[in-house]
Amino acid sequence: MTDPGAHAWDRTIRLWDAYFAVSWAATLAFVLNAAHPDSPVRVAAAALLVPLVPWYAVVGRPLLQEDPPDQRRALRYLAGAIALFLPSAVMVGETRLMAFALIPQCFMTLRMRWSLVVVTVINLAPVAGWALLWRPDAEALIANVLFSAVTLVFAVVIGSWIIRIIEQSMERAELIAELDASRHEIARLSAAHGASTERERMAREIHDTLAQGFTSLLMLIQAVEAELDHDLPQARRHLALMDETARQNLAEARALVAGGSPADLDGASLPDALRRLAARHKATLDVTGPVRPLPAGPEVVALRSCQEALANARKHAGSSAGVGIELAYADDTLTLSVRDDGCGFDPGTPCEGYGLAGLRARATEVGGTARIRSAPGDGTTVTVSLPVSPSRSSS
Repeated sequence: MTDPGAHAWDRTIRLWDAYFAVSWAATLAFVLNAAHPDSPVRVAAAALLVPLVPWYAVVGRPLLQEDPPDQRRALRYLAGAIALFLPSAVMVGETRLMAFALIPQCFMTLRMRWSLVVVTVINLAPVAGWALLWRPDAEALIANVLFSAVTLVFAVVIGSWIIRIIEQSMERAELIAELDASRHEIARLSAAHGASTERERMAREIHDTLAQGFTSLLMLIQAVEAELDHDLPQARRHLALMDETARQNLAEARALVAGGSPADLDGASLPDALRRLAARHKATLDVTGPVRPLPAGPEVVALRSCQEALANARKHAGSSAGVGIELAYADDTLTLSVRDDGCGFDPGTPCEGYGLAGLRARATEVGGTARIRSAPGDGTTVTVSLPVSPSRSSS
């Protein structure tokens, strides 16, 4: 059920209280000061109006705040109000002013069909009873009938407006509730998507940095174990490389936790970072085009793509394969190519691991593309093209 506090009627119940009180007091004053009939009749009519106040306060007011009002209780309340109002209105015509307080309550508590029935009774029954009791002349009778007819039409128009406002208020409350639920759902989905995206990003970072470093350490450990007995100088060189790799991994881990740029790019240009990376993998590097500082996004993607391509070449191309890196600067594009002359593979087979998928995802995030060209026995070339700001060098 919709919260009653969501509707304007519940927020303005005190205004309805004030409206009822003013209507009741004005009716009482007009009844007591009416020119006809005699004073005892007017006092009796006024006395019948007095119970309307507690009847409204105890039964009617809580009913107006219900959402939706109970129809049986509403009919009982209005029947009691009419039972007090009708005799007074028959005795003194001025009592009919109280109809302006009762009619809105009919439309606020009853459905349209029943509200029209009760409103018709409130408007026409007092005139009929008054005419039978006092036998007025034709002119007075016509005037009262016309007044009642106009009041009835006015009541139907105002009542229809009240019901329409109530329905709109309920629809708005339901819409607000739906929007609120949708907003919470969107927030939940956004948080879940953000968490999923962050997990994916962290997985790529760990795969391209820490996991590759640990793989290198394992391979170096195996090499050292094989060299300790017959090639101690080479074992020492591999131990030194293990030390460098471990330190590099530690720096990458710290950069990953801090959310900063990769350790290789910290205080260095992209070509310098690629040269160090190429040296660790015994690869060659060729840089073409005017070297210039670029935004962090393309440089990080280029470095991570190179790391992934070199790691794949080391694992899959064969130990004797040569690896070459090309970095090309153009006006609006940065292109990185990593080629090995190893055993190659068929790119059409569904055997790509997480690394190549992550490489493509990185390039796509900055608006670039990643292409893998390979064939069995023909090596592999990984080409990453990234959009960058055009060069501003003078001609």
